[in-house]
Amino acid sequence: MIKDSMPGVYIIAEAGVNHNGDITTALKMIDAAVAAGVDGVKFQTFRVEHLVSATAAKASYQKEATDSQETQREMLEKLTLSDSDHHRLQAHCQEHNVDFLSTPFDCISLDFLINQLGLRKLKLSSGAINHGPLLLAAGQSGADIILSSGLSNIGEVEQALMVLSYGLLNCSEPPSLSGFYEAFASIEGKVALQNSVTLLHCTTQYPAPMKDINLRAMDILRLAFGLDVGFSDHSLGISAPLAGVARGAKVIEKHFTLDRTMAGPDHKASLSLDELQQMVRGIREVELALGEARKVITNSEIENRSVVRSSLTALCDIAQGTVFTEENLGVKRPGNGISPINYWDFLGQIAKRDFAKDEAIE
Repeated sequence: MIKDSMPGVYIIAEAGVNHNGDITTALKMIDAAVAAGVDGVKFQTFRVEHLVSATAAKASYQKEATDSQETQREMLEKLTLSDSDHHRLQAHCQEHNVDFLSTPFDCISLDFLINQLGLRKLKLSSGAINHGPLLLAAGQSGADIILSSGLSNIGEVEQALMVLSYGLLNCSEPPSLSGFYEAFASIEGKVALQNSVTLLHCTTQYPAPMKDINLRAMDILRLAFGLDVGFSDHSLGISAPLAGVARGAKVIEKHFTLDRTMAGPDHKASLSLDELQQMVRGIREVELALGEARKVITNSEIENRSVVRSSLTALCDIAQGTVFTEENLGVKRPGNGISPINYWDFLGQIAKRDFAKDEAIE
């Protein structure tokens, strides 16, 4: 499970289809992601004929970045990696000690990733949030599941989790909405989800406007379902993922490219290699800065404590037997004497010895 095997934020560099169907480019992307220090490099696995109909149109952002006259299927055919390509990419990741991940977009592709490549971790896209058969197959696979929740409301996320819980429990009766609900409502189903599923908040637009990022939705997902949450980001730059980590994201996913000027649907909304490195470095710094949920004096502060704090101090020469008053008792640095939180208790007391001006009171 991600939450157990990864003590820190799990960073996924989303290569997606930015390899443009070229295995050499895909291998170079792995090298670049490894150099940036990510935990996993993710691609996309699909059988075009099982993913999209012959006449399906492209999204506006896809039309702007590719041939506006071609269909979505024609575009995706150019971006497809072969089964042998997947094996090469997985081996290359293993050689460089980074996780190979891929998103299956159809059940045949999911079966390939699980039974041919042996993946134990699946990333499901936002488009799969209502893909009942794919969700069921993912749950039944026994793999850990990272589920993006773009394009959906809280009710649709719940429905997806119902199907996943049913699959995770390997229920024997035929799939049905009532069966999904029963699995989700059971203690066993909730435990299975907590052990296997991470929910990613996502805004599915390329690029996503900052006003629509809504990172507070992570809080709602966490509270509603009791699962670890993360953030799949499609905005420009790295500020949103860094903020996501600060809000408790356990997983960060971000597209990257070798060259933003390349032809293809996702390059313009992807990080450059320099930005990918900056994001990874920034996330690790935010993790360090978050610390733990307790308020204590840190080791780095100790040496400054006496310098910055103050002590009860004689404002003038004070003779033994003199009464401490607001005129002769004050507060000054350094802070290696009596804490001035006791100031009012000392007023009216008698000096037990002589004190010189600026001397700490004992």
